[in-house]
Amino acid sequence: MIASGNILKMKSTLGEVVEYKLPIGDELLLMNQFLEKKIILEFSGDINCIHSGKKIKKSYGQGYSYESFMKLAACDMCIVKPELCHFDKGTCREPEWGKANCFAPHVIYLSDTSSIKVGITRKSQVPTRWIDQGATRAIPLVEVDNRMISGQVEVELKSMFNDKTNWRNMLKGLSSDVDLEEQKEMVFEEFAELFDDMGAEEIEESVIDINYPVVEYPTKISSLGFDKNPKVEGTLLGIKGQYLIFDSGVINLRKHQGYNINISVS
Repeated sequence: MIASGNILKMKSTLGEVVEYKLPIGDELLLMNQFLEKKIILEFSGDINCIHSGKKIKKSYGQGYSYESFMKLAACDMCIVKPELCHFDKGTCREPEWGKANCFAPHVIYLSDTSSIKVGITRKSQVPTRWIDQGATRAIPLVEVDNRMISGQVEVELKSMFNDKTNWRNMLKGLSSDVDLEEQKEMVFEEFAELFDDMGAEEIEESVIDINYPVVEYPTKISSLGFDKNPKVEGTLLGIKGQYLIFDSGVINLRKHQGYNINISVS
């Protein structure tokens, strides 16, 4: 065994190839070093809420207890659909958290996650958000003052682009051949008035390419998870998004935040 403890989503660093580190217990385990090696992940049966630390039988919202999921602003519906922000109604679950996280600069972007999609993220989360989605290319469009405005802009751009990632196609290594620079020009031709009305400022940056540590992409996707089987093992063929790609299937580590696991290499 090389590491054990509760896990959180992998941390990533953009370079020639994305570098992944898994928070497990008190360690940060460099995952790229295990490519083409046989790894065994064993779930101990214990899950702890990533907010309160409370031992739980089932996690909600990728790592929370039911109580935390229902009370934290980070778990509210307006995080998924920011255009539904209700801060101005005085009903934000955590006003101080909202001020710090939602009333911060946000970026609207286009990315290639097997097809072109529109998305939003806090400016401070660029390029982490793109990596977590498994995007191979991304281009920022505009910056706005807060999360609600970014959501309102995204709603309008969804008339032209999808806003969802097909995770199966993403893990197969599929990508679009669409020119992102041309798509950006089209967006500004179509939505120039909207951007002016929303106080959006153009971000003059070119396409960012993202390369992942993948030896071989699967042709068929088989999903693995500790709730189905407490032992996940196989030869690690790649890491993309928040997924480990084994010869036996794929596992989303972010979905299993708070799970206590043992990791060994044979």
